[in-house]
This record gives sequence, structure tokens and C-alpha cells, in this order.
Amino acid sequence: MRNSVIIISLVVIIFSGCDNPKTQPGSGEVKPGPIADTIYVNVKMKQEIGLKDVAEGKSDIFFYGVDGPVIMGLDKKTQSKLDIYSVPSGTWSLLLNPIPNKAPYIVKTGEKEVFNPFALREVRFALNYLINRKYIVDEILGGTGGAMMTMATPGQPGTYKYNLIASKMGLTPEGNEEKGIIDITKALEKAAGLPELAGRLKKEGSWWSFDNEPIQIRFLIRVDDPEGRLKEGDHIAQLIEKTGIKVERLYWDRSRCGEAVYGGNPGSYEWNLYTEGWGAGATRAYWEHIVAQMYGPWYGSMPGGQNPDNWNYQNPRIDALTEKAFSGNYLTEEEYWDLALRALELGLEDAVRIYVCYQKQFYAANKARFKNRMAYGLGDGLNKWSLVTAHTTDKILRITGFSAKGSLFMSAWDPAGTDGFSDLYSLMCADPASDTSMFEHPATAEMVPLLVIPGEPETKVSRNSEGDVVGGITVPENAIKYNSKTNAWEKVGPGKQAMSTCTYTLRPGKFHHGRPLDLAAMMYCEAFREEWTYKDEADDRFYDESFESQHKPTQKTIKGYVLNPDETVTTYFDYNFPPSKLRVAAWGAPGLELIPGRPVTVSWEISEACALLVAQGSASGEEYSFTRGKAKEPDLMNPASLGDIRAKLMEMRETGYVPPGIKDFITTGEALLSYDAAITWIDEHGHGFIGCGPFFIDTYDAGSNYMKLTAFRDPGYPFTSDYWPNQLKTTTVRIDSVDMPFRVSQSSDKDVKVTIYVSTVLYPEGLATPAEKGKVECILLTPLKQISFEAKKDGPGKFNAVLPISEIQELPPNTYSVLVNAEIEGAIPNGTSVSIVVYEGG
Repeated sequence: MRNSVIIISLVVIIFSGCDNPKTQPGSGEVKPGPIADTIYVNVKMKQEIGLKDVAEGKSDIFFYGVDGPVIMGLDKKTQSKLDIYSVPSGTWSLLLNPIPNKAPYIVKTGEKEVFNPFALREVRFALNYLINRKYIVDEILGGTGGAMMTMATPGQPGTYKYNLIASKMGLTPEGNEEKGIIDITKALEKAAGLPELAGRLKKEGSWWSFDNEPIQIRFLIRVDDPEGRLKEGDHIAQLIEKTGIKVERLYWDRSRCGEAVYGGNPGSYEWNLYTEGWGAGATRAYWEHIVAQMYGPWYGSMPGGQNPDNWNYQNPRIDALTEKAFSGNYLTEEEYWDLALRALELGLEDAVRIYVCYQKQFYAANKARFKNRMAYGLGDGLNKWSLVTAHTTDKILRITGFSAKGSLFMSAWDPAGTDGFSDLYSLMCADPASDTSMFEHPATAEMVPLLVIPGEPETKVSRNSEGDVVGGITVPENAIKYNSKTNAWEKVGPGKQAMSTCTYTLRPGKFHHGRPLDLAAMMYCEAFREEWTYKDEADDRFYDESFESQHKPTQKTIKGYVLNPDETVTTYFDYNFPPSKLRVAAWGAPGLELIPGRPVTVSWEISEACALLVAQGSASGEEYSFTRGKAKEPDLMNPASLGDIRAKLMEMRETGYVPPGIKDFITTGEALLSYDAAITWIDEHGHGFIGCGPFFIDTYDAGSNYMKLTAFRDPGYPFTSDYWPNQLKTTTVRIDSVDMPFRVSQSSDKDVKVTIYVSTVLYPEGLATPAEKGKVECILLTPLKQISFEAKKDGPGKFNAVLPISEIQELPPNTYSVLVNAEIEGAIPNGTSVSIVVYEGG
């Protein structure tokens, strides 16, 4: 399925053994589904209590990445009982409200006009200089992290080219407070000369004023992260006030901040600045989709969220570049990099989202409760595969989450809306209850077949006379594509061309209520995406603009499907990705996901009931929408919403309704059986999440913030409990340390010596040995060029490199980054970043 590749990066390698998952060797009792029989989920309001509960055996996992100061603040006895999983999975950024993003930078609130300093691009960009990222890492994170200037976490594969852009723009970890203040002052002075602002915008004493009132921004600071973003926000507020702009500090929790920033209208001018926090989401090798997410308005993550009722930030140039990079509209890998890096450069220049730092986050498990270590994301920490491979002594897994407000879920369990499952714990619980077509390996970032097995993809592309990349593969006339205007699957006819094609074998299976997980369900989901992406008439009720914004770049690449006699499916599509054939295959794979970037899958009749609530109305009279904030979102866990979903299923059954997107593949009788099964499920389990993954959601109690997941042991489930623990094993490279002078004088006559210590590590066990071979390279990043120098092996695990002093002497005084990359054949490479300060004098 194409949606799964939205958040995926990979390297080309064939994933062996996937055709016969039940024949893999294992130990002990082998059953369909995961190792654990039951998962219990609860929540604590303090991180320290959650960690101590794990240490004392009251819980098995604290499923929240805590910062270094929290884990290091535990007493030694508590720490000794914990098995720690350390990953660079969290990032902090600042999101700015740039309304109106043009001169004269005035916003009207009621009858009053106010001046927004962050409507000036120059003011926004100057925050990069004003903020000392290294101070935040050292003093607030206790050194457990690093500075970030882009969305690409330093040290992860494929990131150094992105971070080189920031270096060329002169951005450094320390910043330059004096320059930041000067640049902001110059920008405001220039604005004050505009005719519309003359005499209205001026500096009086230490403060800037507009219409004789001090200019004041509203800074949303996360109060529920007291040791992290609360301190970060206070520090940055102090820096902003040095520029003569007053700051109103609004200490809000994540729910209130989320409603204002992501669910509200920037035009209401409720906020100017927000201390964002992000989870990594995956281990990545390619990042163009993250450039789109974090800087491209079309993706829906920028101010306004592409809600048509909101004021929306726009940047057509970034949209055009990221859509091309995202959809494979290029011939070569070099062109791919040109598109992605130019889009990032524009995003950095516009500075609506500014990255601050990444955190090393620490996940904790009780040592005594586990027979071995779980699989986990090297870039994102504990995830679905941790739960699938968790092997406790009694096969019961108790998970504790963290929420300062005590609420387990903060977003709607909306299976199709673009804001559904947008918080940590809704996704944590839904993911193991879902299976997707393919997924990214948590350690290698390779694409791994799950519900479908791809054959060898074929790609044929060229550039036409107008300069556009076009496909050279003829789409068969009998290929079918869903037409949202006629509400029918239709033959595409003659004359259609595609960039790529691939044939897929579908693994047979079942949804948790026993109904088939088959081609019909996948074709329904494809029809759903087409239906809700395209507006066929002015008052099209089966259309959502936010849905279109996220899906259209993908949907328009699908040229057609051929349903073969041997029950395989061949997809024809416009996607090209020279570095990885398997990633090309993932793009065209049929699948069940309806929300880009979120591996959530539910049975087709549940999705259809939600769609009809939005399009036709509900039994209760409640209005529903797939766009957050426009109306109530369908929610599979909310009792009132669930009542309306059940009533809609009853109506569908009583009328013999069969959705147009699936009527060619099932009978009315089969549809009625699905409705009956879904209604029975809701009555027995008290929720509407009917997934297809290794666990099913058994019970949810909103009052006590409790959820129970039970292993799905149906004989038809295609994977046994020993399969994934064996298949996910691999070897990784680890850079243990880099010994290099922190400061070097321009006048020195001695070369800079660098020693790197490297180990090979068995994943996920964590057993390390000094590397006996390998290639280690260092890269000094400067604004004008990158200087590479290779390290030579000097004994087990030790590599020495020399940076010629002549290169240092040519650099102006500043702080520079040195990237260190280590590779060993047959192992996952590793990288890290260190800083070196070049100064004048002896």
C-alpha cells in the first residue's frame, strides 16, 4: 500500500524467508500470533512513579521515552533493576504562526489591529541565531542529546546531506545571540518604514510597540514537560525579550496546546509560538517525506493544517519540490537529492518550523521479567515489534504510559480522518492490533513484506519534451481503477502509461471478528481513498479537503490494477526510486491503511459506517467530519460516537447496503455477515476497533484509563510466535566514542588527531564486541565545502584519523560539526556527530 511508504525509508535487500512464515525454526511452544498472551495498559501522571513501578515489578515496561536527567535522577538500586533501551528518538522544534505572512504584517482580531513580528521571514529566521541550541542540550537535557537545525536527526543514515545545507547557511549549535538581536532589530526597523506602519510601529525605550501598545507574542509552553520543554520555553522567552518583544508565557498541557495549534485556526491569533515535541516515528534511510511533512504545506502539518475553514500557511515552491521528491518524479538519484535538498533549503529560509535539538530518550523494562530483549526501533524506540517480540516469564505484558493529565488517549480513534490516532498511546495500542501491507524493519529501515509479498518491480522512465518525467510501461486496457464520479470500478482503456509495475501475492487472513481479510477488503480501501480524495461536484458529501491534501499526491500516481487468474494483483503506478526496488514495490502495494503515515487498519464495514456518518448524518443528530475542528470526528472508542457507528451498521444491514467500492467483489449476503459480525463485536467488546494484527483490543475502560489487548490465536493468522523474533535479528555497528580536541587554534601547527572506537552489536540482544574490520570516515562540515578524511584501523575496535591543520587554518573562527560514519559489511552502519571549535590566537 502506498500510504505505508509515506513514513518509510529503506536500503535495498531482499527479506528472506517471507513466503513461508509458519516454517521458521523456533523454541518452546509455537502458536499463531505473538509470544505474549495478554497486554495490560495503564497510565501514570509522573514519570518517576512509572519508572519505579517497573523497577518494583508492578509493571513490565514504561512505554515512554524519558530524558536523560530523569533516568539519571533515579537511585542506583532502582536503576539496577531496569533494562534500558537508549535511542535518539525525540526531537524539539518551534512552530511559529506567520499570519498573514506578508506586508504589512497586521492581523485583525475583532475590531483591533495587531502587529505580528513572526509574519516577517527575517524575524523568524533570526531565531536560529538567537537560540543557543548547545546550551539547551547541555543545561536542560543534561548533555543527553544534540543540536538540530533540520528535521534529519544527526547520525542516522542519509542525514548528513540535509545537515550540510544548514551548515552552508551558517547555522551552528551555539548560535550568535548578538547577530540574532541585530537581525531582528533591522527587520523591524525596515518594516516600520512601510506606509501602513509609519508612526505605528516603533521602539520606545527597550520595547517595540504598535499603536502605542507593547508588541507581545503568546508563547505556548508545555507545562506537562517540567524538566524539558517548560525550561526550554522559559529560556527562549527570555532571549526573545532581549530583542524588545514582550512574551506572554502560556503554560498549557499537550491537550490544550494541541487543540489551539493543530486543531485551531491560526487566523484567530491565539498563539504565536509553540514548543513542539516529536517522536521519530521510524528508523530512516531516506528523508524526503519528512521534508514534506515538516515544511510542505500540502502535507497538513504546517499552520492551518490545510483545513479550508482556516487561514493556511502557503509555500507553493516547497509544495512543488516535495511533491516531486515524494512521488518519484525524477530520473536519477542525483535529481532526487536536488529536489529534496532544495525543498529543505526553502523550508529553513522561511523558518515557520525551527528545529532545536534531539534527545536521547530512555525506555525502561524490568530486567527480571524478560527472557530476552525486545526488538525496538534504533531510531524511534519501543514500538509494535517490541510488543510482538516481548517474552515475559508468564507471557503477560504490563505496560505503563505517561500522561501529566492522566488521560491515556488525546486524539480520536478516527480510522480515516487525517488527525486520527495522532497521539502516542492511541497509535501504540492500535498498531499491534493492525497489520499493513509492508513495514520498515525497526533496525535496518528495509521494507519488509507483511500482508502482501511483492514480486520484482519493473520501472521504465524518461523525460518528455516538456521536461516532465513520464512512464514507459503500457497499462493494459483491462486494468481497472475506481471512478469516484460514477461510483464504479472501470477499465482504464487504451493509451495509459506508467512508470512502474509490480505483481503482489496476498497473504490470506482474517479480521479480528472472523471476517475475511482478502482482496475485496483491499480494493474497498483503494476505492475509499479515491472517493474521499476527489471532489466530484460542488456539494460532494463524500469528499474531505484535508483528506485530499494528504492523499492526492499518492492517489494520482495509481494508474490501474489487474486482478490475475492466480489471485495475484498487478499494480501500474507512477513512482520511481532508483536507490531501492523494494521501496518501489511498497509504493504500489494494495493495502488497508486510510491515514498516511499511521499503520492503522480496520475492517471495511467500520470505515464505511464512519464515512456514512460524515456524509449522511447520524442517528443522534451529531454532525461528524474527518477534519479535526470542523465537527466531531468519528471515534471508535467514544461511547456516543460508537452508538452512532452501531446504528449506522444496523441501517446498512437492514437496507442491504453494499458500498460501491466493494460490490464487485462480494455478495450482499457476505456484506450482511460482516455487518452482523461488527455489531456483535461492538456489543461484546464495547468499542469499534476491529483490526487484523497479532493482538486484538479486548477491553477499554476510559474511566480508569485501562486497556487490555489479547493475542490473536486464529489458525489463519499467517505468522507464528517464533517468526518475528528470528526474522528481526541482525547485526549493527556502534560508534562507542570519538576522541577529538574540542577546541583548535588557527595558529596551531599540529594536525588534529581523531580516535574512533567501534563495536559490532547483535540486535536486539545488545551483545557487543570490538570491531575487527570496517570502514570509518570523518567529514568536517563547513559553509563552503565538506572535508573528508578516512580513519585507519589500529587494533580491535580502534580507528585513527588525522585532520590536516592546513584545513583548519583556512576556516573562520566558529563551531563546526564533524560527522563520523562507520560501516562493516553485513551490518547496519552507524553515524554520529561531534563539534569542534576553531578560534583565533594561540
